[in-house]
Amino acid sequence: MRVNRVVFLEQPHPVYVIMIINMEGLSLSHVYTGLLAMAISVVLVLLAGKPSMRPTKFQALWEGYIRFVRGMVIENMGHEGLRYVPLISAIGLFVFFSNLLGMVPGLEAPTANVNTNLALALIVFLFYNIEGFRLHGVGYLKHFMGPNPYLAPVFFPIEIVSHLARPITLTLRLFANMKGGAMILAVLVGLVVQNYLIMAVSPVLLVFIIAIKFLAVFIQAYIFMILSTIYLAGAVAHEEH
Repeated sequence: MRVNRVVFLEQPHPVYVIMIINMEGLSLSHVYTGLLAMAISVVLVLLAGKPSMRPTKFQALWEGYIRFVRGMVIENMGHEGLRYVPLISAIGLFVFFSNLLGMVPGLEAPTANVNTNLALALIVFLFYNIEGFRLHGVGYLKHFMGPNPYLAPVFFPIEIVSHLARPITLTLRLFANMKGGAMILAVLVGLVVQNYLIMAVSPVLLVFIIAIKFLAVFIQAYIFMILSTIYLAGAVAHEEH
C-alpha cells in the first residue's frame, strides 16, 4: 500500500498516535479474514450440534474431512502425529474458506493478500521448528547437517537457506495462484461483457471458468495442508526414520 504522508496527533495525555492518511488502495482483506474466522467458528459450532448415534449430514461431512486429515497425518507422521490433526485441519478450513471468499462478487479473497499468507506460513514455520527443538532438543540441528558428518559444513548452510525459504514459497505460491486467478477471472468476464459474440455463449464459458476457479480453491487449500504436514513430519521425525 502506498503511503502519502504521516501525521502525528497529540492527545490530551502525552500520547502520540501515528495516522496513515491514504484511504486509496487500503485493503480490507484482513477485515474479511477476521470476519471469516469468526463466521467459520460460529457456523461449525451451530451446524455440528451434539454428537449422536445417527449423525446429521453436516456431521457426516465434518467427520469425513477429519478422517481425511487424520489419514494424511498418519501417512506422513504415524500415529504419533495425531496430536497435530487439529492444527492441520484448522489451516485447511481457513485457507479453503478464505479462497472461497474470493468467489463472492465484490470481495477479495484474504489469501489474495500476501500479508495473510505470510502470517499463515510463519505460523507453520515457527510451529514445526519449535516442535523439533521440543522433541529433540539441540539434537534437532542434526536434521540440518545431512547424512554424512563430514559433509555437515556443506549441508548446514544449504539446509538453513532451504528452511528459511519455506515460508516464502508457501506465501508466494498461494498468493500468486489466488491473486492471479482472480485477475484472470476478472479479465475473462470483462471480455464476455464487451464482446456480443462471446456473450452469446457466455453461460457455458462462465460455468467453465467458475468450475476451474472452484478447482483451484480446493487444490490450493490441499497443497498448503500437505506441505505443512510434510514440514512438520520432517521436524518431528526421529533419526531412525
